[in-house]
Amino acid sequence: NPVIPNTGIKDFRDPKVVWDEKRDRWIMVLATYEKTLFYASTNLKEWEFLSGFGEDIGAHGGVWECPDFFPINVQNSEEVKWVLLQSLNPGHINGGSGTQYFIGDFDGTTFNLDEKFAQDVKEDEAIWLDYGRDNYAGVTWSNIPEKDGRTLFIGWMSNWNYAMEVPTNRWRSSMTLVRELQLTQTDGSYRLASIPIKELDTYKRTIIDTANVRFKGTYLIYEGSNDVLSKSVIEVKLENQPSERYNFRLSNENGDTLDFGIDNVNAAFYIDRTNSGLKDFSEKFSNTVSKALFKSHEDIATITFILDKTSLEIFYNGGKTVMTEIFFPSSSFQTLTLSARNDSEVLLHTLKMSSLDFNN
Repeated sequence: NPVIPNTGIKDFRDPKVVWDEKRDRWIMVLATYEKTLFYASTNLKEWEFLSGFGEDIGAHGGVWECPDFFPINVQNSEEVKWVLLQSLNPGHINGGSGTQYFIGDFDGTTFNLDEKFAQDVKEDEAIWLDYGRDNYAGVTWSNIPEKDGRTLFIGWMSNWNYAMEVPTNRWRSSMTLVRELQLTQTDGSYRLASIPIKELDTYKRTIIDTANVRFKGTYLIYEGSNDVLSKSVIEVKLENQPSERYNFRLSNENGDTLDFGIDNVNAAFYIDRTNSGLKDFSEKFSNTVSKALFKSHEDIATITFILDKTSLEIFYNGGKTVMTEIFFPSSSFQTLTLSARNDSEVLLHTLKMSSLDFNN
């Protein structure tokens, strides 16, 4: 890496420069392996060191790199907080590379964590933008028009544990769907939520739209011989019983399966790709089931998941928890089911499935 002018820093990873409108100067966020450094400039040539952050907080299982830094309004409020996205490799909670984030205030010199958020980070070690294994080093767009006002994000949909070994021929990795980041506040605690951008609705073509479905055991959501499940959006709202485990399963005629859902017994969302098809290319690809633990139970669970050939992006409860993972079945998945472990009756308040048509 070259030396950044007037800093003396050469051992750095992917700086991000943002405009501080309040103070009419540029802020450079620089990841330097185990911490983040902040610099300021009015001309992008001379840089003044401001402060450092993170050496003793958050996850440190690998190199800190690919930062992002931006202000964002709390939903339904005029309050503004600053968010630092900080990727690291390795060190993700489910293995390999991942992106943690921090929420606080920036006074033009120092980034100070929100007190409650700092307590949460200390308790959990890190708060992750995505708990799946395949969303890394993402960044937000600059210069979003003020009349739009959204914070839009896209990530790299792979993991350095196996990115160079995935069984593909004409391409090597892809990007996540663009997501809108929203800052929420519940009981004094701030969290980022990620939701698919609204523009995706333009391409939806409804296949299933039903309500108040009751069943026991296993419910067949969709079965077909074409590639509908390879480009679809499924939206579910269900009555979430505290002692139940709700498992969605994608399967094909060759016996490949991809399981994911809600395990209320162990208080975890999960993705299990241990039998999802091709996996022998890396011992780290499906050695464990990915999990995102939750602390509070939702009586009504909302789940949106998007399938795109060999990727799954899941948004739980309005995007408060997100999991993104790739997979490589031996043939396209043809069947989607939902099952409950216990003999209790399951109530689907709503179920909507749409194919994605980008040709019109």
